[in-house]
Amino acid sequence: MDDRVDVSVVIPARNEETYMGRALRSVAAQAWPLERLEAIVVDNGSTDATAAVVATLAPRLAPLRVVLLREPRPGRGRAKNRGAAAARGDLLLFLDADSAMAPTLAAELVAHRHYGYPAGSVRVIAETTDFLDRWFFDLMEIGKTYFGIRAQMLYCSRAVFEDCGGFDERLEIAEDREFLQRLQGRGVPVCHLTTSWIATSPRRLRRLPLRLGLLTTFLRWLLAELGVGRRWRY
Repeated sequence: MDDRVDVSVVIPARNEETYMGRALRSVAAQAWPLERLEAIVVDNGSTDATAAVVATLAPRLAPLRVVLLREPRPGRGRAKNRGAAAARGDLLLFLDADSAMAPTLAAELVAHRHYGYPAGSVRVIAETTDFLDRWFFDLMEIGKTYFGIRAQMLYCSRAVFEDCGGFDERLEIAEDREFLQRLQGRGVPVCHLTTSWIATSPRRLRRLPLRLGLLTTFLRWLLAELGVGRRWRY
């Protein structure tokens, strides 16, 4: 039996019982053999039913392999590194728990690696019809597409990830940006994948009245891009 895994989807999750099922179902809906995919969920100190949702849903998604790990100490970088260490795939995709993969994404990751890009960021769209939410994420895509900014949800070959030392666990924000910049500094070809996408919840943009979440999120991301406040609580 061929037990090779092409893509491991690492999903850090802290109190994500509402979104966790959707994220896992999007992995199971990939146009790629499920026997060669796996989902690694890292429960990062949740106090809700995140782990129970994963445990209940996992058998229903067979033959997709779903692994549930626990990392009690909070930290996205730490949770991602924990998941990557347990992964078996040749490629690692880091997916936020409130997000969902396009059905073609796994195939596109494998294709882009064959094109000579062992790592890259992935196009992110807002999972909503709201104009402002969609505009916000479209604005972020302009930076990635036309100004070479590589950030947010990313993929990387496992060999390159391990060689580079994984994510900086001291960072509260932009750990993905810092990691991809480190790869580029080493001369690793890093692309921005636009032929598929990840749809994400715009909930952070709506956490303040009068849509002020749009402004505060943009400013926080801008500061992080400039290297300011990456260790501030996010």
